[in-house]
Amino acid sequence: MGKLRILIPKGRIYDNVSRLFSDAGIQMSLADRTYRPRLAVPWLDAKIMKPQNVGELLELGSHDAGFTGLDWIQESGADIEELMDLGFDKVRIVAAVPAGKSVDELKTRTLVVATEYVNIAGAWLDRAGYRYRIVRTYGATEVFPPDDADMIIDNTSSGQTLKDNGLRILDTILESSTRFVASRAALADSEKRGQIEELVMLFKAVLEGRDKVMLEMNVSKERFDALIAALPAMRSPTVAPLYGEAGFAVKIAVPKNEVPVLISKLKKFGAADIVEYELRKVVP
Repeated sequence: MGKLRILIPKGRIYDNVSRLFSDAGIQMSLADRTYRPRLAVPWLDAKIMKPQNVGELLELGSHDAGFTGLDWIQESGADIEELMDLGFDKVRIVAAVPAGKSVDELKTRTLVVATEYVNIAGAWLDRAGYRYRIVRTYGATEVFPPDDADMIIDNTSSGQTLKDNGLRILDTILESSTRFVASRAALADSEKRGQIEELVMLFKAVLEGRDKVMLEMNVSKERFDALIAALPAMRSPTVAPLYGEAGFAVKIAVPKNEVPVLISKLKKFGAADIVEYELRKVVP
């Protein structure tokens, strides 16, 4: 079997991707000052690259699959296939200006706009009807106004850094998160497509497991039917008789955010000895 060549971004995305592989049962390690992570399966070969480059390198065919933000997919315009929204590293791409500037004032002249997102910025500025000149930045975009730019287009998670630098958000242009993507050439190859689909299955199982917990409980025969009728479950609960025919043991997988309310409800329906524990994977 040939190796599937994976691109993993450096920076903030790396830790989440590393944990995703680990939770999927594929340990990943990276020695200091290297760009070649070791993955504990023989058919994966990984390389660290900036997220900005992932889409274009996949389109060029030098690698088969990878991880990057939706923002960089749209910025590069790369012709690749998005396989999964992994849901982490969520950011917004926003237009922001010094707090005292009004939209009417900004539209009276040609603006200097600082951004790493030259293509996304240009498309939004055209739609919004601004006259502008873009200055490409390479990090720390928020420090440009008011001396070196009238507006910035940048990513933010909470908006606090923008506020700390005296900026206010005019508009949210794009909401982005980390995506698992692949080259069209790799998907056209039956062997590589099978490898990619195996990773998709594992990643989906991990993400599904993170959102759910397992609840185990005991219930008497007399209250069993009422409890079962009240249970939420992925399909049907798992039920086993207790020793001595004293009742039943019941297992259900439920969303984590429902647990605080659900446990109180289950006790009212006769559940006892309730145990909650984490799930590693859930494979539908």
